[in-house]
Amino acid sequence: MTGAAFAGCYNCYAPPPCTTCYQQQYVPPQYRTVDETVMVSPGSVVAHRTPAQYRTVMVPRTVMVAPPSVQYERIPPQYATRQRVEMVSPGYSYYAPVQMGCASCGY
Repeated sequence: MTGAAFAGCYNCYAPPPCTTCYQQQYVPPQYRTVDETVMVSPGSVVAHRTPAQYRTVMVPRTVMVAPPSVQYERIPPQYATRQRVEMVSPGYSYYAPVQMGCASCGY
């Protein structure tokens, strides 16, 4: 047989894409894991109040020994690392030429 369709894709009369000349290939989607730092709790300041201290002295009189005060405790923010997966490229398909070889000439 030496017909045009038998000779390969050069004079193929099949509608495109010719299934004898091209084969559909599929590339799956590509993903990657991303590490990101997130805040678990914001920083804060806590006030610790100390009341005034009084004592009674020898003479029946009450005097202030220490004035009232406030001490501030600073609490830093807390962070954690979270992983998430994101798509780098979606899957797609394409047509690739089929490797056809001629039995007589090797092409």
